[in-house]
Amino acid sequence: MKKLILTLAVSALMSTTTFAANIGVSMAQFDDNFLTVLRNGMQDYAKTLDGVTLQVEDAQNDVAKQQSQIQNFIASKVDAIIVNPVDTDATAAMSKIASAAGIPLVYVNREPVNVNELPAKQAFVASNEVESGTLETKEVCKLLKGKGKIVVMMGELSNQAARQRTKDIHDVIATDECKGLTIVEEQTANWSRTQGADLMTNWLSAGLEFDAVISNNDEMAIGAIQALKAAGRKMESVVVAGVDATQDALAAMAAGDLDVTVFQNAAGQGKGSVDAALKLAKGEKVETKVYIPFELVTKDNLAKYQTKN
Repeated sequence: MKKLILTLAVSALMSTTTFAANIGVSMAQFDDNFLTVLRNGMQDYAKTLDGVTLQVEDAQNDVAKQQSQIQNFIASKVDAIIVNPVDTDATAAMSKIASAAGIPLVYVNREPVNVNELPAKQAFVASNEVESGTLETKEVCKLLKGKGKIVVMMGELSNQAARQRTKDIHDVIATDECKGLTIVEEQTANWSRTQGADLMTNWLSAGLEFDAVISNNDEMAIGAIQALKAAGRKMESVVVAGVDATQDALAAMAAGDLDVTVFQNAAGQGKGSVDAALKLAKGEKVETKVYIPFELVTKDNLAKYQTKN
């Protein structure tokens, strides 16, 4: 009889696979196409997990607001916190307060400045930005046959991804295959479609001549395309490249306007961040850096990606 009771007890424990958890999520901003896919990826995945709830907050691109949200999560005793940082240089303080409270913290998509010194029970889930700008720029180099003038649109300079993607561009054009490429202008448009359009309009008004636009993300690239078309520039006369493979970017590629983008699995990063947060909350070990590969998207393989993001 005792053996039967023990067997039933073990069986019951093995069948209990659910883990109730409340996870606080602070997103840099809701008003961003890529981050919307990332956020939806988290929320859609959480809905498939019994007992897992997400409390998702919009930091509205405000560092102080994001820090306040993290403090509120700690005060409400969430089981774990996921942060998409507004400013990647401000993450050391976030790590410190979460660690002091004993609450697991997962950074997603944007690499924290302290990524190599994260405290216990903290992790980073994203894609390796060295791949993104490198894949993008190598393809532009290939399309230009290794020669030409390029302009570079950078994201927010407080963001590690913008700095790394821009460095990737410089590293590629320093190689023998691409040393015929010359950067004639390089400015930030803060990840924004509107600012990308304004920056391109300014460049065109100044009479700047270039053969390609290499943008740190798709939104700025789309803004550049809008300004180029408004100025009467034929799209076949310029190569335009971005990063993220958002739906709008894929539509622009299908229309023949965007030549290159790089697929960053936003939904996959969202799912990965939730998985990492749950494992840390359960006391399980997680790799400090969890990378999801980037993939080059061109007109030749466009169909493969039109249903992904």
